[in-house]
Amino acid sequence: MSRSARITLAGLALIPDLSGALYIPDFAALVVADLHFEKGSSLARRNLHVPPYDTRATLRLLARAIEAFGARRLICLGDSFHDGEARARIDGNDLAFLRNLTAIVETTWISGNHDPEPAADLGGRVAERVALGPLTLRHAPAALAAGECEIAGHLHPAARIARRGRSIRCRCFVGDERRLIMPAFGSYTGSLDVSAPPIASLFEAAHVWMLGRERIHRFPASLVR
Repeated sequence: MSRSARITLAGLALIPDLSGALYIPDFAALVVADLHFEKGSSLARRNLHVPPYDTRATLRLLARAIEAFGARRLICLGDSFHDGEARARIDGNDLAFLRNLTAIVETTWISGNHDPEPAADLGGRVAERVALGPLTLRHAPAALAAGECEIAGHLHPAARIARRGRSIRCRCFVGDERRLIMPAFGSYTGSLDVSAPPIASLFEAAHVWMLGRERIHRFPASLVR
């Protein structure tokens, strides 16, 4: 875990973590995006066999982040479940682990394009968006109203930078003074370069916070691709 980096949005100090989570101290809230539980079992149904432990790995990482920050709220920014049948495929032990998490921390499941109706029997509540003071938290970036600031997921940003003859590509947060897009938290999620039009078109002068091995590195988006 890393607590050294800071992101300021709408006057609030946000703490990005190496896990891909974001902690908002003013609300004791841990925010994660795009967990994609049971993506592994979804791939297996298409004869693309990968180790079937992505949900378990994601849950353990999530539990460590909650404990590390002492979070009292958990907000999942949509696509928490890879598809509409993911809930039925979750292993019983993983299901118990998940329910234990939602029993100890106030949990909100924001609906996403993969899970427009998240399962209602896992604890917590379901919402289309969440307001935390001046911030709107939603699944996908949206047109901003006057004075509105948002935190969103959906796009799975990553950035590549060349240094000393080496090219390094990492998941990242990307944002400006009004919007922050979070990296995907799930174990088997892919990523999209911040230079790709769906991300680049959202910003004029953005920065990225790249998730390195031991620390988070901040760069102007113009230096990465």
